[in-house]
Formats: sequence, C-alpha cells, structure tokens
Amino acid sequence: MFCFQPDTLNKSSTMTPYFFGYGSLVNRQTHSYPDAQPATLHGWRRAWVRTAVRDLVFLSVVEDESSTIDGLIAAVPGSDWHALDAREAGYARLSSGNAVRHALTSAPDIAHYAVPPTDTGVPGDHAILLSYLDVVVQGFALEFGTKGVERFFDTTLGWDTPVLNDRAAPLYPRAQTLTPDQTALVDSHLVRLSARMK
Repeated sequence: MFCFQPDTLNKSSTMTPYFFGYGSLVNRQTHSYPDAQPATLHGWRRAWVRTAVRDLVFLSVVEDESSTIDGLIAAVPGSDWHALDAREAGYARLSSGNAVRHALTSAPDIAHYAVPPTDTGVPGDHAILLSYLDVVVQGFALEFGTKGVERFFDTTLGWDTPVLNDRAAPLYPRAQTLTPDQTALVDSHLVRLSARMK
C-alpha cells in the first residue's frame, strides 16, 4: 500500500531520482528533463478525477493490482523537484518503489504523482480539457504508436466525463500543434468510447 504523502523519496540516495509520467509528461515537447525513456508502472491505473481545486478534472492514477500502464521516466537534475512539483500542483508526489519497469542499468529512485483519494469525488460538472488530452495522446503516439494510444484510452477510467472542446483557443498552457493524423486518432477514440463533447 502506498502512502499519500508528498516528498516520499529516499533523501539518502546518491542516485539521481527520476519521475514516472503517465499523462502530459509522456509528451517530451512539454518538458526538457534528461534521460527520458519509455517505462511501465505496475499496480496503478489512470483515472479522471474530480476535485474542489478546479472545474476541470485531473488525470491521476488509482491503485489497481491488475493494471499496468505505459509512461515515460526522466531524470530530475540535481534532485530539484521544485519546478516539477509546481507543474504538478494538486498532486502528491509518491515513491514508486519497485513498481516501475525500465531499461536503465541502474536502479534510481523513481516517483510518480497522484491526487490523494481524500481530495477526489467532488460533485460537479467537471470536464476533460481537450487541448490537454491532445497533448497526452500526441505523447503516447510518439512513444508507443497507435497501439499505445489505444492502451492509454483502455487503461484510463472516467470517460463518462464530458470533454470541453477548446481546440480553437487552447486553455492548456502547454498545448501543442497536432498533425491531422494525431487529431483524428484522438477523435476516433473519443467516438469509440462515446465521450460527450461540450
């Protein structure tokens, strides 16, 4: 069982800590963290969760022993987490323990972010921001191909959440320009899952 407390990494480690990203951090165009490479996280599943922080949902992870999700690991230079913690405001940073599988020859500390369960489940008309989802899917397409995008949608809970179409004027601060094929890939999966646009 993982404890939802921020900054749970082993501070005595001499190895450079890494993060495991499973959403927008999979898209390398949104950051410049070094030594980025594909990895998987075992025992967790992505989920869209509602909180009182904002009217948009967070893409988080919930514990699920039967689930494995794709993502990206990258080094945090100088173990300076301040900028990444600021980017991931609203999440708790957790030690991933030995749940991450990767190709590194070393065994660095790895952390991932999750919204604490006590902060979720808030009622309201929350929405998925389409410009954010576009960035996430673009990252998965570039790292894992179309099959990886399909796995992303199939290993994420909460597609009954409405999707706010802001493509004409993106609200997500790290919005990216998608190719026509990437845009079509997002749209086809939203149709497949009967997502409701607003």
